[in-house]
Amino acid sequence: MPRRRDAVVRRGMRHVGRAIAEQPGMFTLAFAASVLYGGMTVASAYVVGAVTDRVVLPAFATGEPSVAGLTLAVAVVLGVALLRILGILGRRLFAGIMGYRLQADYRRRVTGQYLRLPLSWHQRHPTGQLLSNANSDVEAAWFFVAPLPFACGAVVMIGITLAVLVAADPWLALIGLVVFPLVFVVNAVYSQVMAPRMQRAQQLRAEVSEIAHESFDAALVVKTLGREDVEGRRFTARAEDLRDALVAVGRVRGLFDPLMEALPTLGTLAVLLVGVGRVAEGATGPGELVSIAYLFTLLALPIRAIGWVLADLPRALAGFDRVTPVLDATGETPHGSTAAAGRTGGAELALRGVEYGFDGAARPTLSGVTFDVAAGSTVAVVGPTGSGKSTLAGLLVRLVDPASGQVLLDEVDLRALREGEVSSQAAFVPQGTFLFDDTVRGNVTLGEGYSDEEVEAALGVAAADEFVRQLPEGLDTRVGERGATLSGGQRQRLALARAVVRRPRLLVLDDATSAVDPAVEARILDALRDAEQPSTVVVVAYRQATIALADEVVWLEGGRVLARGSHEQLLAEVPGYAALVRAYAQTEVAA
Repeated sequence: MPRRRDAVVRRGMRHVGRAIAEQPGMFTLAFAASVLYGGMTVASAYVVGAVTDRVVLPAFATGEPSVAGLTLAVAVVLGVALLRILGILGRRLFAGIMGYRLQADYRRRVTGQYLRLPLSWHQRHPTGQLLSNANSDVEAAWFFVAPLPFACGAVVMIGITLAVLVAADPWLALIGLVVFPLVFVVNAVYSQVMAPRMQRAQQLRAEVSEIAHESFDAALVVKTLGREDVEGRRFTARAEDLRDALVAVGRVRGLFDPLMEALPTLGTLAVLLVGVGRVAEGATGPGELVSIAYLFTLLALPIRAIGWVLADLPRALAGFDRVTPVLDATGETPHGSTAAAGRTGGAELALRGVEYGFDGAARPTLSGVTFDVAAGSTVAVVGPTGSGKSTLAGLLVRLVDPASGQVLLDEVDLRALREGEVSSQAAFVPQGTFLFDDTVRGNVTLGEGYSDEEVEAALGVAAADEFVRQLPEGLDTRVGERGATLSGGQRQRLALARAVVRRPRLLVLDDATSAVDPAVEARILDALRDAEQPSTVVVVAYRQATIALADEVVWLEGGRVLARGSHEQLLAEVPGYAALVRAYAQTEVAA
């Protein structure tokens, strides 16, 4: 247990050092202001003692107060008070800036890391946990910064106080030598006891956030299947666990806080008890006794600041321990130094022996995939469920990288291209469409400077121009969260327009027109083919009408390319392909 306690204290002190190292300027200013406050606090105690000796006691002795003495005393007291106020203002201002800068900086680091990490990493981490890492965990990691300069100034103040006590009266100094170390011992014990409770509470905060996010995100499923009570109970159970964990934290705080409050008070009482005898013996004067007793009273708040920092360190360590794995995560998508080919029109695409498998999978999702796509052509990828079609689509736009083999764009491996080059050349439209709670224009442009003419042209290619014109405010109509005010087909067409407006040289559609009727889908594919600068299109498709429009069909089964050719050719030569296409055709007729 002592070793573990030392580890908590050491880690806490390293974390304090990390905060200071990252914001040295703000900490220096806040610390200087805190030292000013501490110095003026000690000075105020001795001003009170001096006023007692030189103004109050003489006034009692003579029966007449000294006007000059009182005026000087008031001026000195006001001057010291003003400097203390300046110290308080500076300490709080600069400490606040320091803390909020650290929080902002680490939120940027965490979210920046989220953007850099590959999709496979995100698939292993729940969204609620990631939200907690970027929000409450970062806040917890630096929450102790607010009282930190005050606590550091308090340490200096305690050192000055001990020196003054030793100079004034060694016996009274002995009381300080007992009380002050006891404060640090109590705080160290407190940190050790609190650490596991804070870690538990911080973990439960993330779990509550995760359940809430999942329930809200799946609101349609919850409502339509009548699972409100089940989800409510699931959330309630975890929320009650969090409540109990926070109550456990409160119990520890409730035990230690009064003790921390009592120590300076007990020190004051001890000073008075010992000091009265020392005054009676003539070893010290009344003014010195008043100064020392008053000083112990004033030290209560600075000592509490030390307690606040040590009390918040377990929570800070728990939050930082949850943030660190994100910042240390490896697997960021590496980029090369090659620029994309400065060509117009469709891109040439080639796959050479591509293999890819998900972590823990019994066999690879894709194995030995090899085929070419000519510039400007349309290729349909067809296969049964689980054959690897969506994985292949993700590889083409580098959402993931192959375990082996190459994906070539204009004869250049995607991994060799500079950062941003793939997204400038290729666009991807998934089946699961996401729209922002923004206008139609905002969802198509995503804040980039496309003109309304370009937006309307893209909407025309995506067969979305007619329904957009019928919206209450046209391009300025807000579509609601996730496009809630639109139908599934309308959302898909807006997502397609978002890709088309960028004029990609490679357009990958992962069953991205499944919610529109075949006539509209044919219009979209014809418009893509007849565009001024037609893209190379790879479409994951099921419908016979869609497949028939493709220049070539790639039949994917069990993660392998088993056949390639025209729709008619595969229909005649590949029984599995024919059976799948006819099954989907019969489903469409029945619908």
